[in-house]
Amino acid sequence: MTQQFDYDLVIIGAGVGGHGAALHAVDCGLKTAIIEAADMGGTCVNRGCIPSKALLAASGRVRELRDQHHLQSLGIQLGQVNFDRGQIAAHADNLVDTIRGNLTNSLTRLKVEIIHGWGKVIGNQKVVVKSDAGEQTITSRDIIIASGSVPWVPPGIEIDGRTVFTSDDAIRLSWLPDWVAIIGSGYIGLEFSDVYTALGSEVTIIEALDTLMPTFDPDIAKIAKRVLIDPRDIDTHAGRLAKKVTPGSPVVIELADVKTKEVVEVLEVDACLVATGRIPATDNLGLEAISVDTDRRGFIPVNDRMQVLSQGEVVPHVYAIGDATGKMMLAHAASAQGIVVVENICERPRDVNYRSIPAAAFTHPEISFVGLTEPQAKELAKTEGFKINTVRSYFKANSKALAESEADGLAKLIYREDTGEILGGHIIGLHAADLIHEVSNAVAQGQPVQSLSHLVHTHPTISEVIDEAFKRAATGFAH
Repeated sequence: MTQQFDYDLVIIGAGVGGHGAALHAVDCGLKTAIIEAADMGGTCVNRGCIPSKALLAASGRVRELRDQHHLQSLGIQLGQVNFDRGQIAAHADNLVDTIRGNLTNSLTRLKVEIIHGWGKVIGNQKVVVKSDAGEQTITSRDIIIASGSVPWVPPGIEIDGRTVFTSDDAIRLSWLPDWVAIIGSGYIGLEFSDVYTALGSEVTIIEALDTLMPTFDPDIAKIAKRVLIDPRDIDTHAGRLAKKVTPGSPVVIELADVKTKEVVEVLEVDACLVATGRIPATDNLGLEAISVDTDRRGFIPVNDRMQVLSQGEVVPHVYAIGDATGKMMLAHAASAQGIVVVENICERPRDVNYRSIPAAAFTHPEISFVGLTEPQAKELAKTEGFKINTVRSYFKANSKALAESEADGLAKLIYREDTGEILGGHIIGLHAADLIHEVSNAVAQGQPVQSLSHLVHTHPTISEVIDEAFKRAATGFAH
């Protein structure tokens, strides 16, 4: 590329999205630098996906070994099962160190220059980096903003990091409260309720909307309540707003009616995890220098090619990916967006197919989905004038699930009645986070259920749950 710039590509933020973009940029022959003000790996590696999965793996093993009914069904008898909280926390810390090191080494090996400091756009194709060592200005033909996100704390909630905290603090597992309230019943809330109850804590889930797990397909949420909440030491308050949360011993939580905002109950608990979602980290990036205004929530406006927009018009040579855009706040979505940006920089036009990007909650059992929920699919069908069908396949009819004595689960497909195109897939059950990729790949490739029904799956495996769903969906179509 041109020699008039210091770099072909500069990436602000070394999370999973920035890392993925950098690796692909090097593969495409671009001289690349990545700027990071904090820890390499961003939220996912240091405070999100990676440490939380380590906690879930360890606590899930404790739950499994203490489930005498399940073990006895397999003919296994165990004595008392104990755990060391500190060692579980250390397992998560060690994993973070390993993954962060691997990520850094991969960049270094490919000669991506790592610049430590705060990156800020100061004009067309210019970035200033501020650090303890001083300030430097670098130029780049193209710039990617991958600044990530931070936990959102609603008004009225006071955080002290010890008794009232976000997931950033929870992943340290510095102590195990006897009774912990979790505000929010999304992925973060569900996963931490899984960890805490497995390790002996009592949990109260507070959800402002009228239904628990409001972002999940209704059929999945119904089963999730039955297997992840009802049998465990969890009580729930749906349709209740945590109007005020005061740290201390005890933590005092004032619950209000969502509509009237009047306090209807006061809880006193040992700790409170605020799992109310995340907001973009887009302050002090210099967006005003390129006439870019974030939306009211702070997200950077982009088009399908991840080009940054100013009043609807493309800002030349500036892209944004990941949580900062709010398109799909998932680490692997950010990575996919980064690859799309590099493809477009290299004049190979490409955009992001969000409907094919899967997501998962790593509870026990796992939940996963791709595409639309049934209510969303019905709304789309109404708007575009077609009909949808749904099919369900059950783990209790699967030989491998029965052999594992893990037969509580469901796979659900939503598809167009006229073409067989899959609009959504939803799974709860053993290995759901792995199984969903068969559906997401089918969505990405535009494969209809008619052709998918002829694929061959190993017997006996959990994958046959998906095979059965494909076959049920294809019934009625002409062959």
